[in-house]
Amino acid sequence: MTFASIVVPAFNVQNTLAETLDALLNQTYPDFEIIVVDDGSTDATADLLQTFCHDPRLCVLRQANRGLAGARNSGIAAARGQVIGFCDADDTWAPEKLAAHVAHLDANPAVGISYSGSALIDDAGNPIGQAQRPRLDGIDAGVIFRRNPIGNGSAVVLRRAVFDDIAYRPANESERSWYFDETFRQSEDIECCLRIALTTDWRFEGVEGLLTRYRISTGGLSAATDRQLVAWERMVKKLWPLNPAFFEVNTPLARAYQLRYLSRRAISDHDGPRAMTLTRAWLRESRQPLWEEPGKSLVTIVAALALSALGPGTLSMAMKAVSRLRGGALAR
Repeated sequence: MTFASIVVPAFNVQNTLAETLDALLNQTYPDFEIIVVDDGSTDATADLLQTFCHDPRLCVLRQANRGLAGARNSGIAAARGQVIGFCDADDTWAPEKLAAHVAHLDANPAVGISYSGSALIDDAGNPIGQAQRPRLDGIDAGVIFRRNPIGNGSAVVLRRAVFDDIAYRPANESERSWYFDETFRQSEDIECCLRIALTTDWRFEGVEGLLTRYRISTGGLSAATDRQLVAWERMVKKLWPLNPAFFEVNTPLARAYQLRYLSRRAISDHDGPRAMTLTRAWLRESRQPLWEEPGKSLVTIVAALALSALGPGTLSMAMKAVSRLRGGALAR
């Protein structure tokens, strides 16, 4: 029986999928399968997958578009492995990544969710000299809610048993269980992680090293900040009944960090007015990030002010200070 499964959601990724699959097929850990879920692609993704069909480790599922959460759920349902990792079709893994997580989980039976740091790459696949270096231990539900340490969806490898513990089937679902909530098109990662932390005893723990290469795409970021905020608030509303006392205590600070993250996304997209609106919002919600993370918080404020007051022409100077802020979708 295959021990590890790697699920690759794929939607219109003809330009990056080959690089992703090459990296995954070159993992040093030998006992794995790759499940690519073609989520209704309309480009040449399906044709590209034909060029990999000779490799018996690769399985391709095709479905009408269900979004990232739906593609992951289909991959989990088809997976044969006792551990399941995810790699988005524009990211890659270091050759030793799967081996590191399998060893970590094998040595720590209480750990259900293993993750690593990530080196950031640009649209062309080139390193940009930045990284997500997450906190590796001492992770509880509060840490996940405020500052989700996993960083991005390609960084994590989980035991199959974790998904068994959180599986559910909505009334309108006849094909398979849900693990990620398919009604979310943003915030599906944090929703799933926080639900695991609130409803199971599985530990979250990271391993050393930048074992994921996470692609940062430019353009159109701030246009999505409204939708991202709505999805985050809906996630809070959905999960609140699981532990009202937890959310009463933790939501203001978690919201402040979420708003600060979104303000950095607006800065990255040169949207000064939106950056200032979001910056004011997180400062109203909580000033605690100012002393918990003074450097990042102050740089965010200064960059938002400069961009708003002086315009995008000043960004070449401002971005030298805020270049570290261009983290991925789950980086806070």
